[in-house]
Amino acid sequence: MATRIRLQRHGKKRYPYYHIVVADSRVKRDGKIIERLGEYNPNTNPATINVEFDRALYWLQTGAQPSDTCRAILSFTGVLHKNHLLNGVKKGAFDEAEAEKKFQAWAEEKEAKLLSASDAAAVKTAAEAKAILDAEKEISDKRAAEILAKTSPMAEVAEGETPAAEGEAPTTEASTEEAPASEEVKTEEAPKEEVKAEEPKKEEAPVAEAPKEEKKEEVKAEEPKKEEKKEEAKADDLTKVEGIGPKIAELLNGKGFATFAALGAAKAEDIKTILTEAKGSFASHEPTTWPMQAQMAADGKWDELKKWQDESDGGKPIEAKAEEEE
Repeated sequence: MATRIRLQRHGKKRYPYYHIVVADSRVKRDGKIIERLGEYNPNTNPATINVEFDRALYWLQTGAQPSDTCRAILSFTGVLHKNHLLNGVKKGAFDEAEAEKKFQAWAEEKEAKLLSASDAAAVKTAAEAKAILDAEKEISDKRAAEILAKTSPMAEVAEGETPAAEGEAPTTEASTEEAPASEEVKTEEAPKEEVKAEEPKKEEAPVAEAPKEEKKEEVKAEEPKKEEKKEEAKADDLTKVEGIGPKIAELLNGKGFATFAALGAAKAEDIKTILTEAKGSFASHEPTTWPMQAQMAADGKWDELKKWQDESDGGKPIEAKAEEEE
């Protein structure tokens, strides 16, 4: 029976680990095994390798053939080197003590290499961490410099203002010192100015009345404006007329028919022309009775208007309604 030392997959998807097993070469990967020799986990850094040294050496001595990955693992752990030395003892190249001595020398050298490699890895990780910190520090220093550059003009302006304020202080003191002297000069000149100011008072009296007359004229000029506003505010509600809605009332107001009297004096043909020229569905309305209704409203005949509107059909004449019913 041809035996193989190979890996048997375990673990989960995208995170496998392996058992180092001895199995028949004809059995599938996850099939029945003869013996388990150790574990191999490539997910850690460095990879985790646990091998039963004596049992792995035994199976190599009996002729088991390792797979490529298992060969590398057994070479790393020294099983292959020990098997090579024992084969040399069988051939008589050296004795067993010499083989053990050579193996110990190899093991020490291997351990030294591993330590140096781990130290190098530690130094490398420390260097990478330091490089990251230096890069972050450089970025923070650059940002601090940019902030300082933005705020420095304001600081310079503030520093420039403080000396100016200090320089203004003596001028204010000087002005305060000059103030009494100027007051004394003014007090001496005051009697002369009073004498001069008394003389033109009599002549200026008639001149002061002119602005009052102008103000009165302005007040009178403003009164017509108020009357005009009152007249503009007296627009009648044309929607009281049967058949006129808010939109038509707005249209008629724009054409100059803002009151019942103005609409009552208009001709139905003219109103029909306005409705036809306007955009929308205004042309479908019949304004035949609108002047009559508006005249009633202008004359204050509200009861008659109400009675007529109750008897009519949407502003149509009573006769036209009777004809439609017939």
